[in-house]
Amino acid sequence: MPSQKTKQKDMAKNKQFTINNLTIDSAGNDGRCVGRANDMVVFVDHVVPGDVVDAFVYRKKRRFAEARAIHFHKYSEFRVEARCQHFGLCGGCKWQNLDYAKQVEFKRNHVVDCLTRLCKIELPEVLPCIGSDHQFYYRNKMEYTFSTRRWVMNPEDKTENGEVDTLGFHMPGRYDKILQIENCHLQAPLHNEIRNYIYEYAIQHGLEFYDLRKQEGLLRSIIIRNTTQGEWMLIFTFHRMEENVIFPLMKDVEAKFPQLTTIDYVINQKLNNVISDLDAVNFKGPGYMVEHMDNLQFRINPKAFYQTNPAQAKVLYSVARDFAQLTGNELVYDLYTGTGTIALFLANMAKKVIGVEYVKEAIDDAKINSEINKIYNTEFFAGDMKDVLNDEFIASHGKPDVVITDPPRTGMHPDVVKMIVGLGAKRVVYVSCNPATQARDLSIMDEKYKVVKIQPVDMFPQTNHVENVVLLELK
Repeated sequence: MPSQKTKQKDMAKNKQFTINNLTIDSAGNDGRCVGRANDMVVFVDHVVPGDVVDAFVYRKKRRFAEARAIHFHKYSEFRVEARCQHFGLCGGCKWQNLDYAKQVEFKRNHVVDCLTRLCKIELPEVLPCIGSDHQFYYRNKMEYTFSTRRWVMNPEDKTENGEVDTLGFHMPGRYDKILQIENCHLQAPLHNEIRNYIYEYAIQHGLEFYDLRKQEGLLRSIIIRNTTQGEWMLIFTFHRMEENVIFPLMKDVEAKFPQLTTIDYVINQKLNNVISDLDAVNFKGPGYMVEHMDNLQFRINPKAFYQTNPAQAKVLYSVARDFAQLTGNELVYDLYTGTGTIALFLANMAKKVIGVEYVKEAIDDAKINSEINKIYNTEFFAGDMKDVLNDEFIASHGKPDVVITDPPRTGMHPDVVKMIVGLGAKRVVYVSCNPATQARDLSIMDEKYKVVKIQPVDMFPQTNHVENVVLLELK
């Protein structure tokens, strides 16, 4: 019988092989789950912790392997039936087959793992992750892509030239292949009706779908947004202007769905799908929606950022507000303020809040939102954080008592981290959508700050993503 060393050597040589009776131990940080075979970490798709499977390894690296389950010997007690018909192909809800209580538990574990493994500083116990009351239909924004290249499992489903017009999501890892979506459970059901109607209209009228490889065609994408107050917004992106095609389409959709309070369109002739730098042209309605949170109102234009889980956003901001411990006398800096949601959420408990954000349009929205809510103790500034937050800015506006920072997934620029440390604010509240980059920044801040509270919040049920709020106090 082969020894363990012999098995390890054989596995090291082979790039593709099967591991029998592999026990899935935990959930990985990228949505896949993890088993271990002879000290080798194996990432497996579409399984849950507690499953015992035969796993076919399709990619082998020095320290880990990637595999898919080809036979189940035992199903986990934490496994649930996925609600979505697209589960297993669509990469959006990788944990939909995992009991929600376990999802929340594993998200806390992810935060613990990142902070303890990547951040070699003294840490308090991580609090239990705050789960979402709504595990489905919680999103207020979905984006779908038109394409001439549909992802199909059965080659017989293809047309003679191998192309099928489609409207849906990009397949994971494939820029040029789109999975046709019939029913998504992340946004309220009306959005499915709108998307499917637009697709059928385009097919029936022979409209030209966009070819992602050739970079040609007319229909590029749609974005569907809604608020908790029942407003709906639709944004079309077209590759070129064709009034005789575009306007009849939008008029037909307007007539079919009176729930749409705003319809806009964008002409995008670039090679990428980013529309943040392009003008949105208003076709119907005021050109914006208004969302409510507590007693505040936030105007949302077609390109404005707003938390995609509005109910849980209130929970997240409440944690940040509690951590800030404001008494009404503090000067607060809100870094990466976006459209000023956190700044305005805190303003009535602070002496003054100063928000800084890279995107000028977002700052324009923040100023409008301040006016709408009659909040006059805020100021907002646009510019690159590492350039704006300098000694001259501090001298002009004063040293903050509290700093709130909510950077993108990449975390903060090292110069910004150093500037925050140099400010010497009594408290820093660090909100992050990426505990790994948060851990990196916390290590630098350990020079002057001690981490005293850690609170994960689940903003995205059915996915592996988690928000984390950390309170730091001056040593």
